[in-house]
Amino acid sequence: MKRNDILWKSILEEVFDDFLKFFFANAETLFDLDKGFEYLDKELEQLFPPEGDSFAIRDVDKLVKVHCRTGAEAWLLVHIEVQGYRDETFPDRMFTYYYRIWDRYRKPITAFAILTDNYSHFQPAQFEQACLGTSLCFRFNIFKVLDQSGEDLEASDNPFAQVVLTAKIALMEKKVTVDELYRLKIDLAKRLLSHEIPKWKIGKLMEFLKFYIRLGNEEMDEQLDLEIDSVANQSYISMTFEEAILHIVKEEAKEYGIEKGLERGVEQGHLERNTTFVQNLLRETQFTDERIAQLADVPIEFVQEIKQKA
Repeated sequence: MKRNDILWKSILEEVFDDFLKFFFANAETLFDLDKGFEYLDKELEQLFPPEGDSFAIRDVDKLVKVHCRTGAEAWLLVHIEVQGYRDETFPDRMFTYYYRIWDRYRKPITAFAILTDNYSHFQPAQFEQACLGTSLCFRFNIFKVLDQSGEDLEASDNPFAQVVLTAKIALMEKKVTVDELYRLKIDLAKRLLSHEIPKWKIGKLMEFLKFYIRLGNEEMDEQLDLEIDSVANQSYISMTFEEAILHIVKEEAKEYGIEKGLERGVEQGHLERNTTFVQNLLRETQFTDERIAQLADVPIEFVQEIKQKA
């Protein structure tokens, strides 16, 4: 459980823009994704001290500040709880999160419960309380992995859909043989490469897949990890986020004969090199204009001009 909590926390940060697009069809209209996100996990820990509190924070809880494009609010908060077991007090805990977050920030909050358990009837969606004419009903978004269509997830190019598919396959651990689970995992790795997903995100999804679904046999797990690496056959899997982006840009730039100088984002003053580098970062990443300008070593106006033309 601890391992899965860490994996969920990590992958949610890597594909959070896709998380929003998965749940909100008009995400790009609602949210200013170019401004990036602020992860308030430390602040959440302060609201839920780890000692002496039955609602102690766990690694998987996420609180994210998201900038808005429309409406009166400049930003709102997205709270995510990934719940991997049946807990009758879960709605109570979700409400406790909500009112403490509201008390701290006084900003709009949307709450999500991602349920990764194997109990089909465990569908907590609200907290209710009533006493002598005073009543309260707190509803939150729930997403039951078990209920999702495997075919729809397989067909989706949204990286978060592939995260959900990995979690759904993991739920089959006790229902299929080890050999069948082995094959399901390999098939998923192969399908990842067939989707229109940025290369660096495929690397992160491969990491999640490798460690989230384990066969329970150390030798077979090692063999499977090697086979997944061979399927991917890309060095960006083990790279950091920025290293992966620079690697991808460098490989693509070779086709144009402009390899020299890309490790530092190409030298300022070479218009063609700068343009190609910035175009790739705009296409392959969710970096802000300021971050792209820093990586390419160009004025931010240069980045904005290319972005406007695109």
